[in-house]
Amino acid sequence: MNPVEMKESTVLELSGVNRDFPTSSGCVQALKRASLKVEKNEFIALTGPSGSGKSTLLNIAALLDTPTRGGRVFLGKDTEGLHDGELADMRKDSVGMIFQSYHLLPHRTVLENILFRFRYLKTPAVQARKLAMEAIELTGLNDIMHRAAYLLSGGEMQRAAIARSIVNRPALLVADEPTGNLDRKSTEGVMKCLSNLNELGTTILMVTHNEGILNYCTRHIYCKDGYIEG
Repeated sequence: MNPVEMKESTVLELSGVNRDFPTSSGCVQALKRASLKVEKNEFIALTGPSGSGKSTLLNIAALLDTPTRGGRVFLGKDTEGLHDGELADMRKDSVGMIFQSYHLLPHRTVLENILFRFRYLKTPAVQARKLAMEAIELTGLNDIMHRAAYLLSGGEMQRAAIARSIVNRPALLVADEPTGNLDRKSTEGVMKCLSNLNELGTTILMVTHNEGILNYCTRHIYCKDGYIEG
């Protein structure tokens, strides 16, 4: 299974993006004139201090948030003016998301947690199981696929969350501190899993504070005070 099958070579392009948040004391600019082009098969790390804008950038890339000003083109489509339902459909079809917290159903098995994703994709049962099994194989979870989530280690839970996120073969996989709760050994296992997916064609945009994992990425972007560098 190749996780990604698409014709567009540019997955995402942001042009002069600003994101403003109103507060009682005025306006906070979380992003300032941010421009970024993400090409197919890239594995990009976003780093920077807390409050630097990297999580805001990730949310805009994942179609979870909308720029205040500036342009965003996702898979060749200009997203300006799209309503929430249209953006939700694009996320469902083309974006996979991994978070620091695993969001697994604790008393469900790994396989059941992955299959649960298809409740939102309206995929026929036979096809859903086939895709789930392919995701399990890609993430090396074959031996524990029938184990309840609460019995898993942190690294195993994160790999299960990764498997769940790639069942729709996303054009873009966004990861927000995917190793933030893991020890060194589990971090290495998760990063090897993500690196393998990238080698197979998955485009990844990841926020991290861990500079020790940057060698797994193909590009590093540093965020500071709402600006992006690199």
